[in-house]
Amino acid sequence: MKRTICCVAFLFGFAQISSAADTTSPEFYKGKPIRLVVGNSSGGAQDDWARFVAQYLGKHIPGSPDIVVQNMPGAGTIIAANYIYNIAKPDGLTLGLINPAIYIDQLLGAKEVKFDWPKFSWIGSPERIDQVLFIRADTPYKNLEDIRKAAEPPRCAALGRSGLGYLLPRILEEGLGIKFHMVVGYGGGGEMNLAIEKGEVHCRAGTVSAYVAREPTRTWAKNGFVRALVQSGATRYSKLPDVPTVYELLESSKAPDATRRLAKVLLSSGDLGRPFIAPPGTPADRIKVLRAAFTKAMSDPQLSADAKKRGWDIDLLSGEELETVAKEIMVQPPEVVDRVKKMLGN
Repeated sequence: MKRTICCVAFLFGFAQISSAADTTSPEFYKGKPIRLVVGNSSGGAQDDWARFVAQYLGKHIPGSPDIVVQNMPGAGTIIAANYIYNIAKPDGLTLGLINPAIYIDQLLGAKEVKFDWPKFSWIGSPERIDQVLFIRADTPYKNLEDIRKAAEPPRCAALGRSGLGYLLPRILEEGLGIKFHMVVGYGGGGEMNLAIEKGEVHCRAGTVSAYVAREPTRTWAKNGFVRALVQSGATRYSKLPDVPTVYELLESSKAPDATRRLAKVLLSSGDLGRPFIAPPGTPADRIKVLRAAFTKAMSDPQLSADAKKRGWDIDLLSGEELETVAKEIMVQPPEVVDRVKKMLGN
């Protein structure tokens, strides 16, 4: 009987210790900075969003930790994703912001990928991100038909082959026969904008919200330095009502159903927006704290006012929503994966 009581007491005590270990103390984050690893170089929209969110996120986390942004550009943010997945400690003190389309590299079996996309810990996103393809207005290419007829295709900048900035032009090639010369390897939007300014490239795709609301593209569009050609969303962005969507163009050209399905698979990463993530294995209670803080930050009156001044629209995607999309997006039939491989030259 004594032995039984001792065993029960021991197990009860162990359960209490285990329970305590699984619960994040309100003081856990106090005095501990959180590092936010951004997979892009400074100066682009992704980096701007990281630094913007970092100003407000910490105050909604118990202990009000500072959020310190660290840029880790390269390979279309795969370097940062690999770091977060394999090297960063899963202790709730490291977050990441990466390209939402690099799941395609995993689908294709790219050797550079050292992560399993659905296993990241998903925190939230401040917006969905559809793309707009824009081009310098002083080039001979006034519209998509000019590009189709051109003897020499325009040079278009992109981060890497898995980003929407690369995939949107490639879908136009695949579905409409419009050729682009893709120049990949840029570290971020700032570098690509500089390349356009210098005449190194003629065009690039970027997020619609950044195109209309941040510099330099806001001024470029206003003064006619660039013009928008096509956007990637299922519907036209409200601030670009005269720019057709790729789906409209595929429909009007009577592109095959297989091509339209391919476009959907490749462009649906916009549903992941700008995903803030944590390493896999981060304790569930800390993920809960971080998700709740992210949600609160997105409705913070100060953040909302600041976003409005910048012309940015907040369209929260919760960590739970991102987790669901991340799992669903990796379940693709072999024929779709084969078509993606063929299109991307794998």
